Amino acid sequence: MITLNINKKNYKVEADPNTPLLWVLRDNIGLVGTKYGCGVAQCGACVVHLDGEAVRSCVTKISRAQGKKVVTIEGLSENNSHPLQMAWLELDVSQCGYCQAGQIMSAAVLLKEKKNPTDQDINDAMAGNICRCGTYLRIKEAIHLAAKESSTK
Repeated sequence: MITLNINKKNYKVEADPNTPLLWVLRDNIGLVGTKYGCGVAQCGACVVHLDGEAVRSCVTKISRAQGKKVVTIEGLSENNSHPLQMAWLELDVSQCGYCQAGQIMSAAVLLKEKKNPTDQDINDAMAGNICRCGTYLRIKEAIHLAAKESSTK
């Protein structure tokens, strides 16, 4: 039995310690906002925060998450009011939307580390997140908007 703290709530999970966090989130806990994309940490659809670090949950074992705080897209804000979520909606970033949770979670760590990121900062931080629809320009614009909104609060 492993205890995981996910979105400020403790869950007791009976699973092999080597089970990828993604499958525990989706199948055991029912948090399906985190998506399966590639299974080999190449696309970024499965990004969650582990003690504030953006990690690929498809390759992160639950044993690594034990004793740490996991935040999923569902836990980023209580009512979708995170500046990134607001900017995504305002700029209509999503097309199919499949990768967007991972995009937002990666961007949230970037904005935590750099309050006013440059285009290059964004390119570097988001390089591992693939958007099959090609909304990269809107993603970058939304990150800039969220940074601007965060700095005025």
